[in-house]
Amino acid sequence: MTSLTSTSSTTAPSVGPPTPRRGRFWRSPPDQPRWARPGLLGIAALAALLYAWNITSSGLAPYYSLAARSMSESWKAFLFTTVDPAATLTMDKIGGFLWPQALSARVLGFHDWALTLPQCVMGVVSVLVMYRVVRRWRGPAAGLLAAGLLTVTPVAASMFGHAMMDGSLIMCLVLAADQYQKAVDTARLRPLLLSALWVGLGFQTKMMEAWIVVPAFFVGYLVAAPARLGRRLGRLAAAGVVLFAVSLSWVALLTFTPEDDRPYVDGSTNNSAVAMVFGYNGFNRLHAGLIEGGAPASGRTVPGDGRGNAGDAGDKNGAGSAPTAPPASSGPGQPGSGQKGDAEKGGAGRQPSTAQPSGAPSGGASDGTREPPKLSDAALWLKLVREPLAPQIGWLYPLAVIALAMGLAKYRGAARTHPARAGFLMWGVWLVTAAFVLSAIGNLFHTAYLAILAPPLAALSAAGTVALWRAYRASPGGRRSWVLPAVIATEACWTVYLAYDYTSFAPWLIPALVVATLIAVLALGFPRGNVRRAGLVGLLAGCVAMFAAPTAWSLSVLNERYAGSAFDASAGPPPEGAGAGPGRVVGSPSDAGSASGAGDGTGTGGGAGTGDGAGLVTTTQDTRTSLTAEESKLLAYVQKHNGDAEYTMSAEKTMFAAPYIYAEAVPVLPVAAMHGGDALSLAEYQELIAAGDVRFALVTEDGAKRSRIGSWVRSACAEVDPKTYGGRGAGDDGDRRSPTLYHCEAADAAKP
Repeated sequence: MTSLTSTSSTTAPSVGPPTPRRGRFWRSPPDQPRWARPGLLGIAALAALLYAWNITSSGLAPYYSLAARSMSESWKAFLFTTVDPAATLTMDKIGGFLWPQALSARVLGFHDWALTLPQCVMGVVSVLVMYRVVRRWRGPAAGLLAAGLLTVTPVAASMFGHAMMDGSLIMCLVLAADQYQKAVDTARLRPLLLSALWVGLGFQTKMMEAWIVVPAFFVGYLVAAPARLGRRLGRLAAAGVVLFAVSLSWVALLTFTPEDDRPYVDGSTNNSAVAMVFGYNGFNRLHAGLIEGGAPASGRTVPGDGRGNAGDAGDKNGAGSAPTAPPASSGPGQPGSGQKGDAEKGGAGRQPSTAQPSGAPSGGASDGTREPPKLSDAALWLKLVREPLAPQIGWLYPLAVIALAMGLAKYRGAARTHPARAGFLMWGVWLVTAAFVLSAIGNLFHTAYLAILAPPLAALSAAGTVALWRAYRASPGGRRSWVLPAVIATEACWTVYLAYDYTSFAPWLIPALVVATLIAVLALGFPRGNVRRAGLVGLLAGCVAMFAAPTAWSLSVLNERYAGSAFDASAGPPPEGAGAGPGRVVGSPSDAGSASGAGDGTGTGGGAGTGDGAGLVTTTQDTRTSLTAEESKLLAYVQKHNGDAEYTMSAEKTMFAAPYIYAEAVPVLPVAAMHGGDALSLAEYQELIAAGDVRFALVTEDGAKRSRIGSWVRSACAEVDPKTYGGRGAGDDGDRRSPTLYHCEAADAAKP
C-alpha cells in the first residue's frame, strides 16, 4: 500500500509516462501515487471556488479599471497602457497586468467579472504549478500540501478573486520557479532562459517587485547547477540578457518613441518611463529623491507645468494637485449601504466629500495634500509580524523558518548539486529577500504586496511538515519523535497570538486550536497501543492546529463582507475596533489614485479612513460605469456640436473624464497627470484648440487656480450655460469643485 510519504507508487520509466486516456484525466501518471492527481484536482477546485465565488460582484478597481476600459477599446491605448482611449496619458505604472483584463473585456464586454476572470484562471494555474514545483523537489505529498497552503493563504484568496496586478505577478514568478527548477536540475540553458522570460513578464505586471526572486534564482543556479563554474556563469549571463530585454521592453518603447507620437508618462515629472518605473515605483519608495524625475510617492505634484518648468506654487501647479477629495457616492458600496460597491448602480445623488484624503494622517502639508503616515524604525522592521499585515500572510512564519533551518542543517554536508539542498537554498533566499524588501518600504500601500511571500512560505511549510512526519515515523517514541509535536506546539502558540485579536470573528477558533494541539502533542509524544494509528491521529490534529486559522480566513471570502475589494486584497476581518463593511479596502491615494487631489484617478468616491499603524488606511471606493442624467445630457450636447474634433472634450483631471470613458469610451483628453502636473503644456493645448481637435473643456473653479490650462480656458473660452443642454450647472449646489463646460473656438487659441 502506498503511504502518504512515498514519492512514487512505482518506479519512473526511462521514457516519459504515457498520456492518460481520454476521460481519465483524474488518474495519476505512473510516476505518481494514485491519490496525487485526485488530490490535486480537489485542491484546484477549492481554489477555483474561492477565487470565483464573488466574481459577479468583484467590483472595479479605481483608476486601473479605467485604463482597462480604454485599453479594451483602442489598440494604441492597449500597447501604451493609457487611461484614456485616445492614448494621451499612460498609467503611473506599467500596465502589463491589464493586458489579459483588457482582452477579456474586449471579447466579453466591460464588466467587473470580465476583468476578474483572468485573475481567477491565473490563481488556479499558480496552484497547479506550485504542486509541480514542490513535487519534483520533495515529493507528491509535499507538493499537494504546498498547493493547498497557497490556496488558503488569506491574501491570495482575496487577491485572485479581484482584478489587480499582484495575481499576474505571482503566476509569472511561480512559472519562473518551475523553469528554474528544471534548469538547476539539468543545467540546460533553455529552461533557464524561460525562467528569465517569466520574470521579465512579471516585471511588466509589477515592475521591480518581480526582480525580488532574481537573487534566489541566481544563487541557487550558481551553487547547485550540475555544470562547471564557467558554464554556469555564462548561462546566467545569457539569462540576464533575456531578463533585462523582456523587463525593459516597454520602458524602451516609451523611451525611444518620439514624444509627439506617444502618450505622456504619468508617475513622472519629466515625461520619462525610466523615472516612472525606477523612480516613482522603484527606488524612491525606499528613499525619496533617489531617481530624478520620479513623482513623489505621497501623491504630491511638483509646482510647474509637469515638464520640469518651475511654476508659481499658488496657481501654476498641475490640476492634479488640488487638495480636495473627489466626490463620494452615497449609493451602494458605501458604509451602511448593506451592499458591496456596484458601479453600475451608483451615480445619482453624489455629494462632494468633505473627508480627508484616504491615507492621510492627522496633520498635513501646507498645500493641503497629505503625506503617508510615517513609521518608526521599530514599526518599519516589525510590520510584517504585526497587525494588520500578519493575519494576511504570516500564519506560517514559525513553521517555514523552522523548516528552512532544519533543511539547510540537514543537507549542509551534501553534494553541491543535491536537489533538496538546492531547493531549500532557493526558497530561503526568496523568502529572506522578499521579507527584507517589504520591511524596508516605509509604507506598504497595499496588503497585496505581501503575496510575493506566499510561494516560499507554502513550499517551505509543506516540505517541513512532510520531513518532520517522516522523521517521526522513522523513530516513533524516540527523542527525535518529539521534534514534530514541539514544532506543532510552537506554530499553534503563534497562531493563537495572531488570532487573539479576532475572537469576535471566529470565537471557536482558539478553543479548537488548543484542543487540537493537546491531542497532537499527546498522540505524537506519548503514543499508546497502536503507534501507527496514534501517529496519524496526532498528524491530523497537528495539521488542524497549524492550518485551521489561515483556512478560516481564506474561506471567509465566501462571505462578500470579508472578501476584500478590487482596490486591495484583504481576506477576513479588520483588526478589532476598526470596523468592517462592504467595499472595505486598504490603500494609499498615491498608489491607486483614489482620494487625494493629486491621486484622483477616476470618478471614484474617496472615503476617509483611519491609520492602522502600518501605513495602511481603511477607505471606501466607488467606481460607476453609467452616466448621471446631467452627464448624459452634457455628452449628447457636446457630441452634437463637436464636428470632426479628435477629442470629445478635455477634462482637467481623470476623475472628470472617467464617467464618460467608462460609459461610452469616448476620447476625453485628460489635461492633468495624476502625479506630475499638466500632461501637456499650455502651448500644446492651444495648438489643439487652433486645429479644432479640442472644442469643449471641463474645468472647475478650484482647478483653474492650479492649472495654467484651466485658467486659460476660463479666460479665453465661452462658458456653456447648463440650461442649453438641460443641466443644473456647477454653481447650483455651491460646489466649486464641480466641472463647468466651456466651448473653445479656433480663434480663441490666439488669446493670451
